[in-house]
Amino acid sequence: MARIEGMRIKNFRALSDVTLGKLWNLQAAAPLTPMTVVIGKNGVGKSSLFDAFGFLADCLRTGVEEACDLRGRGGFHRIRSQGQDGPIEFEVYYREAGNARPITYEIAVGVDSTGRPYVEKERLRQRRKGQTHGRPFSFLILNEGKGVAWKGEEEGFSIDVDKEPSGLLELMDSIIKGDYEESRETEIVELEDKRKLGIATLGSLKQHPRISAFRHFIEGWYLSYFTPDAARSLPLAGPQKHLNIHGDNLGNVIQFMEREHPKKMQAILDRIATKIPGIKEIDTDKTADGRLLLRFNDKGFEDPFYSQQMSDGTLKVFAYLLLLEDPVPPPFLCIEEPENGLYHKLLEELAKEFRIHATGKKGGSQIFITTHQPYFVDAMSPEEVWVLDKGGDGFSTIKRVSDDATVQNMVKEGLPLGGLWYSDYLDAR
Repeated sequence: MARIEGMRIKNFRALSDVTLGKLWNLQAAAPLTPMTVVIGKNGVGKSSLFDAFGFLADCLRTGVEEACDLRGRGGFHRIRSQGQDGPIEFEVYYREAGNARPITYEIAVGVDSTGRPYVEKERLRQRRKGQTHGRPFSFLILNEGKGVAWKGEEEGFSIDVDKEPSGLLELMDSIIKGDYEESRETEIVELEDKRKLGIATLGSLKQHPRISAFRHFIEGWYLSYFTPDAARSLPLAGPQKHLNIHGDNLGNVIQFMEREHPKKMQAILDRIATKIPGIKEIDTDKTADGRLLLRFNDKGFEDPFYSQQMSDGTLKVFAYLLLLEDPVPPPFLCIEEPENGLYHKLLEELAKEFRIHATGKKGGSQIFITTHQPYFVDAMSPEEVWVLDKGGDGFSTIKRVSDDATVQNMVKEGLPLGGLWYSDYLDAR
């Protein structure tokens, strides 16, 4: 399954310029682990980091202008870092599989002369087979919605696109004249709408498999905006394959699994029931008007309780565990503060379940979590944890815990990582 090895974010809220993991020009850094946990005090930018992934996914789904207004963001000028006049930029460094050559995706979102957001630049690049040094070859280059794309699964353009627009214009001109030696594999691209991503359009075409693969990768991201109140709703009966981001179709997913994989579903429900204190069985029931009820059978009572009567914590644990049991899990799973509403002794167990899923042989989701709960961090290793803090300029800074040799040695001596954080050993020093 595809994995993000590194990401750079510029000019997005408090994240003026932060890098996590490995990039094409930062090869000495260790890549992100299958499970990544970001910790920090209130107001240091954890929610902004979570929303950076959501913003990028929304840009693909709806276009950059609408993405700037979604989820209460308030528009481009509210999400661009205060005092900055450059574009919002993202760089994603990822692999389609464990032995695949990494691909870098870069995007810059700015504003046009009318003040409306649009895609200034977009690029995908990858090193050729056997290439270990130098700049990766670009196979998609777009400036202001115009550029060049390379068809197929190999090679790319060797021009120095950092000298744009001249280098790109020269390449486009050579393709038009038929002078470019690989012109059979290239095409001039001009998007009808500069507010839509090039990967959204070109990624739907078979002749661009690498672009298509990256598009499907981002489309598969799952960012949890779960709310217990949504999970207590009474949806119309009807099986649904996957849990949605708000969790209001819990019963529908159970119904799908009961219909398509009855034996496996019962085993899953039985397993989840063992993880939730007091619960011996979970199933569904249908009302007379066709709505779906989710039932929890408590060990101490004869009659079942319905989801409307269950605690926030029980519903959250159930939703997360059900998400991990998805037969076709998302490639990237992002959860903000899963500890809210949960009994603290459940957190370490939940963290272990997340890691088992992320590191499993079957290729589970890569998991990214923000938290401020030391009990959750106790289950983590220093390589998995990043500390977010505020710099003197008011913008966020980030560091990997494993970069601190003192903390590494203390963990090796048996001290729990969450306890060290509680004692201020992980704060910026």
